[in-house]
Amino acid sequence: MVVLPNPAAPRHSGQMSRFLPGLQQLLRYRREWLASDLVAGVSVAAVAIPTAIAYAQLIGFEPIVGLYAAILPLVVYALFGTSRQLMVNPDAATCAVFAAAVVPLAGGDHEALVALSVGLSVLTGVICITSGLFRLGFVADFLAKPILVGYLNGVAISIFLGQIGKVFGFPLQARGIVPRLVELVQKLPQTHWPTLGVAVATLAIILGSKRVSPRLPAPLLAAVGAIVIVYVMDLEPRGVAVVGALPAGLPDLRWPRFDPALLKPLLFGAAGVALMSFSSDMVTARSFAARNRYDLDPDQEFVALGACQIAAGVSQGFAVSGADSRTAVNDAMGGKSQMVGLVAAATMTVVLFFLTDPLRYLPIAALGAVLIVAAIGLFDAPELVRMWRVRRSECALAVATMLGVIWLDVLDGVLIAVGCALLLLVKRASRPHEAVLGRVAGLGGWHSVADYPEAKTEPGLVVYRFASSLVFFNAGYFKKRMIELAESSRDVRWIVLDGSPINLVDITGADTLDALVGELAERGVRLGFANVRREVSQMLDRAGVLERLGPDAVFPALDAATDALRARR
Repeated sequence: MVVLPNPAAPRHSGQMSRFLPGLQQLLRYRREWLASDLVAGVSVAAVAIPTAIAYAQLIGFEPIVGLYAAILPLVVYALFGTSRQLMVNPDAATCAVFAAAVVPLAGGDHEALVALSVGLSVLTGVICITSGLFRLGFVADFLAKPILVGYLNGVAISIFLGQIGKVFGFPLQARGIVPRLVELVQKLPQTHWPTLGVAVATLAIILGSKRVSPRLPAPLLAAVGAIVIVYVMDLEPRGVAVVGALPAGLPDLRWPRFDPALLKPLLFGAAGVALMSFSSDMVTARSFAARNRYDLDPDQEFVALGACQIAAGVSQGFAVSGADSRTAVNDAMGGKSQMVGLVAAATMTVVLFFLTDPLRYLPIAALGAVLIVAAIGLFDAPELVRMWRVRRSECALAVATMLGVIWLDVLDGVLIAVGCALLLLVKRASRPHEAVLGRVAGLGGWHSVADYPEAKTEPGLVVYRFASSLVFFNAGYFKKRMIELAESSRDVRWIVLDGSPINLVDITGADTLDALVGELAERGVRLGFANVRREVSQMLDRAGVLERLGPDAVFPALDAATDALRARR
């Protein structure tokens, strides 16, 4: 019997692969992966539970909200994501941006904070999905490495300063590095020693676990150790603050409701959260994809992250991103697929239903210690030193971002840093590399006379290379340099511009060339063009520049220009 192929199957498979690539991977799941994925999933959950609770405290939520934000996004990413290792969960950097956006709007009202958190998460998800559908995954590239390093360093310092009071057992109100450190020193006599002891024990367990084996779930071991210490030594009546009773079970799903007057600031905050969460997501996802030799789809990652943000929001959580620590645990434990995320989500769900009673004894100081360790891991001092050695302007940009995040605000600091990066980019593009060219014996082509002083030039001819597009922000500089070349010697009769690096000329650039033809003619110098790209030539033709230059001033190559001008001379 001959079985005819089903024409619908490839189409449905292709649609599934496009919109649900994670589900497509799960449908092709191999049984031999299951053991590794089960171990990796439980290990990820072991790290995610105390970490998520700590990040909820970072924003000002009840501890249980961290678990709400950690579960459903793992399930959603398993369906929509293109990375096999990435764990989408609460992340320190994203939480810092999220808190900066939503906490001021709540004005200290907890109910308003929850409602605005749902709204901000959903709006962030909508922005991410829209960006992915319009193939805007490239926007993450606008956050240059100096900005990311400075941003993470600033967040690390902010988290450290925000948690140090919890470790010592007293509140700190001052803002900024110096004022908060001064307040810390002044309040040291108020230290609550049992609280400090619990924090030190937590830090010791975390650091000791990591020293024994990086694979050990250090945050979980530390949390369990802190719970045991508080329970056995009965420290709660002695003033050691604990998270208290936690509701069991999964949260009710909520759709966002908030004052419409807050829509504009929420959209602004959502755009910042979307940009930073996607950038953090892609940094983590790309590093593990490269290590495990597979490709990612940035636009689909945008869509997947957006779906995860909506899932976190409607489950009463907060914005999430690619969590590097949990992804690293997954990779270290040999996780093979997104089944790891499903196992981790199932494990945390079991904890929510059956293990919330022991969690009530988890001390706040222990969560502060977990966040301090995370902050220290975020701070990248060696990269700052490397930037200082390689390019000091990039190091200055990183430091400016770091200081902006600390002293202004997380979102404001990032926006200022992005603005500084764009200004630096425009500054460099407005003063591109340029060279007067000549021939070098024994070397083909044309070379800079600054690099090769022995290069020979044609009498009366200057061959000039402007290594950039000719656009509005560098046209003035280009014209100034051309006039200087024309006046550099009385013998100059021709300036031939090498068009090979120029892939774009805008209206300002075309008008500059048009005016330059006349100004050079007044000095007895003609302007020529060689190696003109087709799209540039068509634009200059429409602008009338080629007609003004004359047909005898446009050459197919630099050699052709010099041969023609030598013959005319």
